[in-house]
Amino acid sequence: MDRVAKLASERAVVVFTKSNCCMCHTMTSLLSDLGVNAAVYELDREPQGREMERELVRMLGGRMPSVPAVFVGGDLVGGTNRVMALHLAGEFVPMLKKAGALWL
Repeated sequence: MDRVAKLASERAVVVFTKSNCCMCHTMTSLLSDLGVNAAVYELDREPQGREMERELVRMLGGRMPSVPAVFVGGDLVGGTNRVMALHLAGEFVPMLKKAGALWL
């Protein structure tokens, strides 16, 4: 099993970020504001960060940027645009509840 998939399956919500990415900060702030205790991996601070970023690019079908990459219940949801679209449509919170990331 590849490293990204393994890490993504260990918690209800996992986010891959970079420390200097403002959209990554926005995504982790949204999750925190919703009450989600997400596992956050900053690729520029991870020993295997470059390899993990390559895995994310492959998972995203070669699309860039590769971060933020949000996984819910072990499944790749996507980046900022996808998560925000789901949130505005009222679909993100139910997804988080189903994965056990939110209790209420």
